[in-house]
Amino acid sequence: MMLHIPDVLSPDQLGDIRRALTEASWQDGAATAGAQASQVKQNRQLPADAPQSQIMADMVTTALKAHPLFVSAALPHIILTPRFNAYEGGGHYGNHVDSAIHYDPLKNISVRTDVSCTVFLNDPEDYDGGELIIEDTYGAHEVKLSAGDAILYPSTSLHRVEPVTRGVRLASFLWVQSMVRDDSRRQMLFDLDMTILKLRQKVGDSPEVVTLTAHYHNLLRQWADL
Repeated sequence: MMLHIPDVLSPDQLGDIRRALTEASWQDGAATAGAQASQVKQNRQLPADAPQSQIMADMVTTALKAHPLFVSAALPHIILTPRFNAYEGGGHYGNHVDSAIHYDPLKNISVRTDVSCTVFLNDPEDYDGGELIIEDTYGAHEVKLSAGDAILYPSTSLHRVEPVTRGVRLASFLWVQSMVRDDSRRQMLFDLDMTILKLRQKVGDSPEVVTLTAHYHNLLRQWADL
């Protein structure tokens, strides 16, 4: 499931993050990529232990946890510490699939990556290129969202970032170990949850809505991998 999540970060939060990034000490993004990915990765990345990085990561994590669409779609069990990157001057990231297991040095844990997430930190008008291309069984999908919006997609997806030919593309990226590892089951639970919410708005907590809610929780209970 690929899902656009609007308004994760507020304009004030975006302003604070962008100001912090202008003062940050970046490193070569290839240093944190695997042997294969490092051959196609050209960007800058903020070290995980940088003071600015930890403050901004907490801000992004808190905002995502408070967003009902993110919670419903990702069903997060563990959210890895968000990271930050910048693409400019032709910077790009070629086709790759995210590693199945990621180590979070700040939390000192290894996590299975079920869901990938990118939060865009500046507007599309600020740069040319930089589209996130995500491939699935229906083809390639081009993603370039407004500042503060996020895209959620399965970590099993082949994806890339197109070269940035003008300006700078700023983003936060992270991975989630979901309570439900199977993407198709997460999709079904998300669709059911959204249907229940719409029905509640129309008819309240009718017996039928209560029954559907019970089915949702029983399926989650059956499929949850904790």
